[in-house]
Amino acid sequence: QVELVESGGGLVQPGGSLSLSCAASGSIFRVDDMGWWRRGPGPEREVVASIASDGSTTYADSVKGRFSISRDNAKNTVHLKMNSLDPEDTALYHCYARGEFSEGGGHYRLREVWGQGTLVTVSS
Repeated sequence: QVELVESGGGLVQPGGSLSLSCAASGSIFRVDDMGWWRRGPGPEREVVASIASDGSTTYADSVKGRFSISRDNAKNTVHLKMNSLDPEDTALYHCYARGEFSEGGGHYRLREVWGQGTLVTVSS
């Protein structure tokens, strides 16, 4: 079983900063992309940042210049540093990982998994 666990969410004032972390564990053969997506009050899902195994990054227009994603390939962790937070950033943030994983002792296959999320609330 592959598991992703996020941490670091909480309450922060507008203009403040917050850092999120995510650790992947379990039957991992290879991790390709890792990243973060979020969902606010509505059902729409937004991918805010992703990072490939070579370190190349991609950001949503809504967070460019404010968020920074990083990873540690040896530890299978990914981090998201969020600066200049706005109330519109309030959402449940989920970590995801794409790679070759196995579940229940089965063969390794290309999969995408994500965690339960950590809540970020930006409010005064």
